This record gives sequence, structure tokens and C-alpha cells, in this order.
Amino acid sequence: MNQQKINRINELYKKSKTIGLTDEEKEEQQQLRTEYRMSIINNLSESLEHVRIKNQDGTVTKLKPKKRH
Repeated sequence: MNQQKINRINELYKKSKTIGLTDEEKEEQQQLRTEYRMSIINNLSESLEHVRIKNQDGTVTKLKPKKRH
């Protein structure tokens, strides 16, 4: 996500607190927020791909995803 989009999220937030948003602006805000959240999730997931755990015996193990039920 680029800085222009982050600035736009902030502009829409400030406008929503002062004069309110039109329906189109509300939709734009929701889309930008979703894109921002997905960007954060993807960055975190990619970072976790590189995490390794060093065991007491000196071996290194790749971090495994937690199983969900």
C-alpha cells in the first residue's frame, strides 16, 4: 500500500468525524481499509515465513502454522 492511499484513508477518517461522508466516500473508505488490512496481513505472513527456532540441541526448525479446528 502506498503513502497516497494511507493519506486518503486518514483524510476520509477526518472528514467522517467532522462533516460526514457520502455513500461513495464510505464505500471508498471501506475498500481502502480492507486493502490496508490485507497489506498488513500479507507483510506479517511473509515475515513469519522467515522465522526459525533454534532448539536446545542446536538444530534449527522452521516455524509451522498453527492447526485450526
